[in-house]
Amino acid sequence: MKKLLLGISLAILICLVLSCQQQATEEAPAGIPEADVQVMVERILEIFNQGNISLVQEVFAAEYVRHDKALPEDIQGLDALKAYITSLRTAYPDFTVTVDDRIIAGDKIITRWTVTGTNTGPLVSPTGELPATGKKMSVPGAEISLVENGKITESWIFYNQLYTYLQLGYTLTPPETPEEK
Repeated sequence: MKKLLLGISLAILICLVLSCQQQATEEAPAGIPEADVQVMVERILEIFNQGNISLVQEVFAAEYVRHDKALPEDIQGLDALKAYITSLRTAYPDFTVTVDDRIIAGDKIITRWTVTGTNTGPLVSPTGELPATGKKMSVPGAEISLVENGKITESWIFYNQLYTYLQLGYTLTPPETPEEK
């Protein structure tokens, strides 16, 4: 009798373990197919590198939000994104994004990139518009983009803004000390 109870208990335990493993597998996010990501990246490069803003609605959702702390506020919606790209390409007509690395993690695309360009037009900064410097910049950065229903709905942008300004010829002025005031 003890052997029968032990056998039944062991069988129930095995069934529970197997059902938990199957459930965990079914709940895991499917991820974005690599082919879809490749098409998105090609479109994004055409949008930013060539200024082809007519492709924006193919890649970005209508409710798209871009979080970039180098800007005074988030970019919200496709019209604002198009205006941002136009402003960027006005400041840097030769603006180029190069993808250095890319990782797909569930519904997110993580991209490490380098941007280059020559500042020949006015530059929008958190403090207002800055005059063109004529200088070149090359800045590495990273982006995390959330994809829903085949379109990017939200992005978080990370790069060293001070490094960009230093390459453009700006200097960092320390604040006045209390004695100097």
